[in-house]
Amino acid sequence: MRATTIHAPYDLRVEDVPDPLVQLPTDAVVRVLRACVCGSDLWAYRGEAERAPGQRIGHEFIGVVEDAGREVSGVRAGDLVVAPFVWSDGVCDYCEEGLTTSCEHGGMWGAVGYDGGQGEAVRVPFADGTLVKLPSEAASDDRLLAALLTLSDVLGTGHHAALGAGARPGATVAVVGDGAVGLCGVLAAKRLGAERIIALGRHTARTDIARDFGATDVVAERGEAAVAAVRELTRGQGAHAVIEAVGTEESMRTAVGMARDGGAIGYVGAPHGSGTGLDLREMFSRNIALRGGIAPVRAYIPELLPDVLDSTIDPSPVFDRSVSLEEVPEGYRAMDRREALKVIVTA
Repeated sequence: MRATTIHAPYDLRVEDVPDPLVQLPTDAVVRVLRACVCGSDLWAYRGEAERAPGQRIGHEFIGVVEDAGREVSGVRAGDLVVAPFVWSDGVCDYCEEGLTTSCEHGGMWGAVGYDGGQGEAVRVPFADGTLVKLPSEAASDDRLLAALLTLSDVLGTGHHAALGAGARPGATVAVVGDGAVGLCGVLAAKRLGAERIIALGRHTARTDIARDFGATDVVAERGEAAVAAVRELTRGQGAHAVIEAVGTEESMRTAVGMARDGGAIGYVGAPHGSGTGLDLREMFSRNIALRGGIAPVRAYIPELLPDVLDSTIDPSPVFDRSVSLEEVPEGYRAMDRREALKVIVTA
């Protein structure tokens, strides 16, 4: 089969690799219908995250089960399924508690020795604990497929951030980060009933999506200027809930600065670059809570899936460019140059 591999910074290739097979009785093989490029994939692309030459890449996909091991009971050949970005057994203590990203037997697609989502097919360990079955008719609806694909990562991650930040009816939420996760954080905050949602961003194409998703205000400034703008919008108090969806020192400082005393920050921007930017003394004195981390999206799919299926929420606009599998390197270049928000990969 064909799959995307990474060999060095900025050196992505689509190559012939062995077809995936059921190796264990708990495995399934999924033929990929849609995949996508994540902002975190760009770290490996830019050389900010180490990868072995020839390692697979991509961790978001939706597809059809081709084969399943004898112990798999939740899905069977022909089923349309979505896979969260981390596989999990579904039965360990962490999975039982909903923290599937800490599964004792879990892992991430594209790890050494495992298939990545940006390929024709994927071997799925622990299929029953990992895969979520979808209505078969969704396979013929391009918009719905795109919306369902966000359940593999960005929608659940935005939801995790909104929960961590304490988004709720009547609250003011500020969102730091105008990428797909930040935009899904806007959507999640709206879904949870936030009264006012302030999105930070200066690119019209992205802030237009933020407004469509429920943002009531847009702040184009950054850093201290952004903090001042949010405080001006909130009578000097700041936001009850702040979503941090970038992961840099500057973005965390911004989040702390615009949080209301007694508020909370939900952080899902995976830390990269320099330090954390946390001033614990300020957070302590102002009673600011910090919650978040890598999102256990598998635990959120059952809650979010009905709203996606009936179009109560439609996260599909985060995809603004489509490429074929053979064009995946072009998709990376577009996202790296900020010419695309999020690239979807078609079969």
